[in-house]
Order: sequence, then structure tokens, then C-alpha cells
Amino acid sequence: MAEENQSTNPSQEQPVESTPTLPLPRTYEELLGRNQNTSTKREWPEVVGLTAEEAEKKIKEDKPGVHVHVVPSNCFITMDFRQDRVRLFVDHSRKVEKPPRIG
Repeated sequence: MAEENQSTNPSQEQPVESTPTLPLPRTYEELLGRNQNTSTKREWPEVVGLTAEEAEKKIKEDKPGVHVHVVPSNCFITMDFRQDRVRLFVDHSRKVEKPPRIG
């Protein structure tokens, strides 16, 4: 009988070790586990006036893996936001009109 009381008595139980807490991610990319060594550049005002091909090359040098979409400046676009996309708004001579940015 005494042995039964000891095994069910909560005051004599061993303390439960708490699991270690991990730091919470500070950015969405950390949450997804993406490489943190990638460039954090989000806008390229220096490519305004360049051709679409030159601008695309510069953007891909700064941020490898990004998808560059060349879009006429008066064209309709979707409003979804994507971290892996940069849109180049070009004029009739295929020169960049607005600073490209992530989205």
C-alpha cells in the first residue's frame, strides 16, 4: 500500500525538464528557412534608362535566383506580392522607366 501512495503522490514526483525554447524567426525568409546570406537589396533605381537586358543582368548579379519580368509601362499587372520577382517597366524603346523593385 505504501508503494502505491508514493507512485501517485504528486508532491514526490521528479520535476519535469522543460524543453529548450528556440528563438522566433524575425523575418518571413527566416521562417521559410531561406538562405540569409542572399542580398537584401529590394530596389534598383540605378538601372532607370538602361535597356531591359542590361537592367536584368544587373539585378540578377545583385540578387541571384530572382525572376525578372519585362512589362510595358502602360500594361495591367497583378497586385500579388512575390519575394522572388522583379518587374521591369519599359517604354517603347525597351528602356527602364521606373525603378524596379521586389514584388
